[in-house]
Amino acid sequence: MSDHAVDPATEAFVAHRNLLFTVAYELLGSAADAEDVLQETWLRWIKVNLEHVRDQRVYLVRITTRQSLNRLRTMRRRKEAYVGPWLPEPLLTAPDVAEDIELAESMSMALMLVLETLSPTERAVFVLREAFGISYGEIAAAVGKSPAAVHQIAHRARQHVDARRPRHAVSPNETRAALEAFKLAVETRDLQGLLNVLAPDVVLVGDGGGVKQAALRPVTGAEKVARMFFGGLGRVEGTLTGEPSMVNGNPALLVRLNGQIDGIMAICVQAARITGLYYVRNPEKLTRVETETPLTLR
Repeated sequence: MSDHAVDPATEAFVAHRNLLFTVAYELLGSAADAEDVLQETWLRWIKVNLEHVRDQRVYLVRITTRQSLNRLRTMRRRKEAYVGPWLPEPLLTAPDVAEDIELAESMSMALMLVLETLSPTERAVFVLREAFGISYGEIAAAVGKSPAAVHQIAHRARQHVDARRPRHAVSPNETRAALEAFKLAVETRDLQGLLNVLAPDVVLVGDGGGVKQAALRPVTGAEKVARMFFGGLGRVEGTLTGEPSMVNGNPALLVRLNGQIDGIMAICVQAARITGLYYVRNPEKLTRVETETPLTLR
C-alpha cells in the first residue's frame, strides 16, 4: 500500500476540479475570481462528513455555486466602478471544446454578456440548469430557494436570455471564415471588404479597463466600427497581427502589437456576417490566453 495514498476528500475534489472551475467561471466571467471560489469551496469541502454525501459531484457544485453567488454580489460593486465596458476574461481553450456545442455556446462572449444582465440568482439557476443539467431540487438547495421558485426563476431567465442571445447556432467553420475575412480586410486596409463582413448593426465592445485605450461605450453600426479600425486603431504605432486562436470554445484572434500581446478579439456571427466584436485589451484579463484552461460540463 502506498505511503502517499490520497484521502477521499482530496480525490473527489481533484476529480471534479475542472467542472467546478467551469461552473464558477460561467457564473462570474472571471478566472481569477473562479480560482478564489475553488479555494473557498475546498476549505468547506474538507470539513464535510463524506458519509452523509450521496452525490459528491452535486454536493461540490452546490458549495461552488453558493461561494460564487457571494462573490457575484461583491463583483457588482467592482463593475460599477469599472472604466468603460466590462467583458468576461478570455480563456484559451483546447480545440475539442468547440466540438462540444453546448459548452462552446455557454462559454461564448456573446452569451456571457447576456448572462451579465441577469440577477445573480437568475444567472446561477440558468447556468446550472441549461449548461450543467442540474436538477431543480439540487439547484434549489444551492441557491436557497424552493423547487417551485426555482422553476419560475428558470422560466423567467430562459425567456430573458432567449430574447437576447444569437438566434441561430453557427458552426466554428462559419465563425472562422468571418474572422479570416475580417482579419484580411483590416490587415490590407480594405474598407469595402470590412464593410462586407460586418452586419449593418454590428456592435463593437472594447474592454481596456482604464489601463489600455478602448471606447468608453459600445460602438454600433458598420461604418462607425470600420472607422474605429481604420481611424483610432489604425493609428497605432507598430505592427498589428492577428493569430487564429480558440478562446472560450470559439474561434478568436490573438492580437499582437510588435510581437507583444495586445488583446483578444472574439466575434459573434449571424448569416455569415459579424454582428458582435468583443475586444479585450485590459492586461489583467489576458493572463490565460497562451496556456489552455481545461473546461467541462460533466
